[in-house]
Amino acid sequence: MNPPYKQAIAVILGPTSVGKTDLSILISKEIPVEIISADSRQIYKLLDIGTAKPSPQILTEIPHHFINYLDLDQYYSAGQFGKEARLTIMQIFARGRIPLVVGGSGLYIKALLKGFFEGNVVNLEIRQSLQKRLEEEGSKALYKELLVLDRESASKIHPNNSKRVLRALEVCLVTGKKFSSLQKNKPAPIPYRILKFGINKSRNKLYQDINSRVDLMFQNGLVSEVTRIIELGYDINLNSINTVGYKEVIRLLKGEIDQNTCIEQVKQNSRRYAKRQLTWFRAEKDIQWYILENSEDLKMVASDIVNAISNFKILK
Repeated sequence: MNPPYKQAIAVILGPTSVGKTDLSILISKEIPVEIISADSRQIYKLLDIGTAKPSPQILTEIPHHFINYLDLDQYYSAGQFGKEARLTIMQIFARGRIPLVVGGSGLYIKALLKGFFEGNVVNLEIRQSLQKRLEEEGSKALYKELLVLDRESASKIHPNNSKRVLRALEVCLVTGKKFSSLQKNKPAPIPYRILKFGINKSRNKLYQDINSRVDLMFQNGLVSEVTRIIELGYDINLNSINTVGYKEVIRLLKGEIDQNTCIEQVKQNSRRYAKRQLTWFRAEKDIQWYILENSEDLKMVASDIVNAISNFKILK
């Protein structure tokens, strides 16, 4: 096994519906990769159609990690992903293969590459109490409390990002310390050279593809998928399904909106999510960006990435 500084990992990132999975498949045909999925929803079982998971055939043909990894009611954090994905990367290198990180969850990618404190700070009683308060009082009320307990953390979190607000508050209440202070004890950056490749499309093209993907999800049975999850007894308030595509269908099944409204809301929220992803990634450094307009562009990008990986001689 080569010393860490002679090894590199490749990262493919970009917004939803841009073609990350298709690109990773093209690359896998040229070099021996194993894919680390950095997707905070594909990591859960049963969330198949609404997260646009790779097909079962692709998952069989190409080794993937962190897809269908958790049950819907399992707690998981970016910090846990960072630690477990680093261990998986070491194992991939030991097999003489190449780790290819693919995903759109910026926090997961940050936790993997730069280190991210989470620790094992968990208190189910406090978490359930905060969740109940969230439902009754709303995210902004909890955000005001976080401002009092840890202004530094609050300044880095949007008041409407209830997941991160709850997590920061939970850590503060369990430990009696500021979440921001604990985060400064985060792990060291990953000890490999990082090759980051971002893919995007013109805004009109990206939004058209997002709309088409949503239409296809409903045609392929997204409503039935959510119905099955509910029939299996999972709480509809679980964080794992409080996400674009699922939360809107839950409203449909509760009779709060009709199907046309549901579809349009999923499209709108998916476009907004893509915009947030791009804002996150554009703040990152050292990303080689590509703009895709057609399938031939995708092949060109795959060739470029394969050449870049090979030039760093990480196949030895």
